[in-house]
Amino acid sequence: MYTEFLHKKKLLAAAIAMPLVLAACNGDDGKDGEDAVNTLVTHTLVAAGNEQCYQGGLQISSGTDEDGDAALDSEEVQDTSYLCAPTQLNADKHFNRVATFAVCSQIDENCDTDTETVAEIVAASTDGMTLIYTDSPGEQVGFVDIADPSKPAAAGTVALDGEPTSVAVNGDYALVAVNTSTDYVNVSGQLDVINIATHTRVRSIDLGGQPDSIAVSKDGAYAAIAIENERDEDAGDGRPSQLPAGGFVIVDMAGAPAAWTTRSVDMTGIADLYGDDPEPEYVDINSDNVAVVTLQENNHIILVDLASGEITNHFSAGAVDLIQVDLQDERPNQINQTESAAGVLREPDGVSWVNSDYFATANEGDMDGGSRGFSIFNTDGEVVWDSGAELDHLTARLGHYPDKRSDAKGNEPENAEVGVFGNERYLFINSERSSLVFVYNVADPQKPVFKQALPAAAGPEGVLAIPSRNLLIAASEEDSRDDKLRGALNIYSYQYAEPQYPTLKSADRENGTPIPWAAMSGLAADPEDNHTLYAVEDSFFAGNRIFTINTATTPATLTKELRIVDSNDVFAALTVEELADNSVDDDDATRINVFDEADLAAMINADKTINIDPEGIAKASDGGFWVASEGAGTVGESNRPINSANLIFKTDENGVIEEVITLPASWNAMQVRFGFEGVAEYDGKLYVAVQRAWGEESNPRIGIYDLDAETWSYVYYPLDSVESQNGGWVGLSDITPYQGGFLVVERDNQFGPDAAIKRIYMIFPDSYAEGNTTSKYLMLDLLPDLQNYNGLTPEKIEGLTVTPDGDVYIINDNDGVDDNSGETLLMKVDLDDMDF
Repeated sequence: MYTEFLHKKKLLAAAIAMPLVLAACNGDDGKDGEDAVNTLVTHTLVAAGNEQCYQGGLQISSGTDEDGDAALDSEEVQDTSYLCAPTQLNADKHFNRVATFAVCSQIDENCDTDTETVAEIVAASTDGMTLIYTDSPGEQVGFVDIADPSKPAAAGTVALDGEPTSVAVNGDYALVAVNTSTDYVNVSGQLDVINIATHTRVRSIDLGGQPDSIAVSKDGAYAAIAIENERDEDAGDGRPSQLPAGGFVIVDMAGAPAAWTTRSVDMTGIADLYGDDPEPEYVDINSDNVAVVTLQENNHIILVDLASGEITNHFSAGAVDLIQVDLQDERPNQINQTESAAGVLREPDGVSWVNSDYFATANEGDMDGGSRGFSIFNTDGEVVWDSGAELDHLTARLGHYPDKRSDAKGNEPENAEVGVFGNERYLFINSERSSLVFVYNVADPQKPVFKQALPAAAGPEGVLAIPSRNLLIAASEEDSRDDKLRGALNIYSYQYAEPQYPTLKSADRENGTPIPWAAMSGLAADPEDNHTLYAVEDSFFAGNRIFTINTATTPATLTKELRIVDSNDVFAALTVEELADNSVDDDDATRINVFDEADLAAMINADKTINIDPEGIAKASDGGFWVASEGAGTVGESNRPINSANLIFKTDENGVIEEVITLPASWNAMQVRFGFEGVAEYDGKLYVAVQRAWGEESNPRIGIYDLDAETWSYVYYPLDSVESQNGGWVGLSDITPYQGGFLVVERDNQFGPDAAIKRIYMIFPDSYAEGNTTSKYLMLDLLPDLQNYNGLTPEKIEGLTVTPDGDVYIINDNDGVDDNSGETLLMKVDLDDMDF
């Protein structure tokens, strides 16, 4: 019967719960000489939409039939469990980003401002038409009109008396938790009640300490506020037990805000680690008005009945044994998910009820832990599921793994949210360092099933489901115009459509972990296979690799990694003089360059892999690859000395270096750190794009190397003038042969609202004598294609190639997810028709 039942989901969806006595047995009640009492086990059909088994299943109850009526009354039930139908993902609907609202547009509609402004925590009006977010640097809350979620509009801000830490909504009011503390000892805070329609503050309620998060019960009866009173990490050893202790406040919200009252719940003396300093972090409330509260530094969880104010349970969040993770932060970087860590404390931050009996924690870590994933607990404190290293592996597979955080907390899950969309119950986990939102189906809370990952602006903190409008919101708090980061609200819609992201994912290595990748640079097509591309990673990583990509799958699949190796000591045999101009300036007898034997040695590892800066790749006509490596440093600049030269490497099909092509000394003598980018082979010559002009020259060169004559020549490329509202510079990226000439990528160094130039041009360098400047023809403005992904425009469009069938692909460099959201767009684009 179980098998038949569990394979009939459609019947389950329409089922009406009814008791089925499937087993009954006579059992001894343990009292000698007295009659035996029937022990019954009843199985009740659970309809789809039930709190415990959202896709249907069985409720299994057991107990003693005290009254002998062959049925279990509620008071006779001693144990209840659930056997849920296997979760089946909805293959027709997915979440896709429909808009990104840059918070800086509250200040200037074009975001032409350097002011730091963020979105940290987000809530929505009851009708779901208005978003309210906290902006702690600006000491304000902001409002966004999402009547049309694809066109969010700035709707104003409200200034506060301090730093907003969280926001929730009850009816007509936004409830904003505000930190007004002067320091870590003199703590204070208030709850500001703001009328959403009028943007006016109707009341401020003293909270007696520094609030961190707030939640409102579904029935609007209560607000629960975690009073963290966070510790000073720079004081003493930076550990807890720094008074005043944190606490917990319940707001009883009967009547108008003027009538609301507060109650306090003491949480000291409960946690095992630092009981005198609980530091409550995050709170969520279930349908029974039970609040779950995380004590992150204490690695503890507390349940509070809001009606009575009583603590009903508390327990340690426990620890996780992590397997196949990267625990080293190397420079240059290496992603090696081969290590293990035992007993890693979860130290949960965000928490969300899955249903009234289970909740999920995002295990960010803060002090001694951070288990890189999320966990599902029941209200007894038992861990029924833990993601282990799964999120770290997913981020590596999608090119979002933040390797600079390997020795800390990996991808660093920050927050959790649950939303029921039709018949699907989804858990959303924000990954702060990888800037992804992971989506899991939690129809069975004990067996979450991964559905998809969503790209976000850098540093997603708050997450909000709005099922009534089929929307999901993620608030990203990283904002620095100089670092090309913008605080934003990411808006996703649950829709009948294929997932738009990722555009590239990797297959597994032999050990079962994903091939890790990021910082994609040059791109090349296989001359014989329309669905095979090659890419290289730049100097962010050590032991540089060539990747093989299969574009026949959706998304495209990175199927192979190939190390570039100096097995035959071709590179090692070169002298420092051959690689760079180390001449002496006669005027002041100082060296123009400082490239020396130590610099060369650092470029070759003990295993013969190399540490260069691959920026361009091309398939060689005689087999193997050409790889262009950008030099580092600028002649004559003491703060950016020359420590590597611009070089072209020829490898065989296995990545073994066969030849190294150097530049003439006259070129090296004026090297600028903006050097080799793309490389292409055509008709017996190599063509290499130099990113920006060198020395006193006005335009960058297209270098031309004759493979037979072994000689260099060049023409100049005329760059567009700067067009960005933020200034910056314009330069070249990749180059690839196309219809008797070459396509090149020309881009500025601007991002998001400041991006202005991301273009593909056509040039014919062979039509011009050496030293002349080529003409160029605009083939495609890439901005509309990039903006179709509804995110912030990426800065570095670095890869470009054309397949044998004429398909044009581009890819961006995500900087190794270092001060970058990690978003990578491998895109096929259509060129404009041109008559040359």
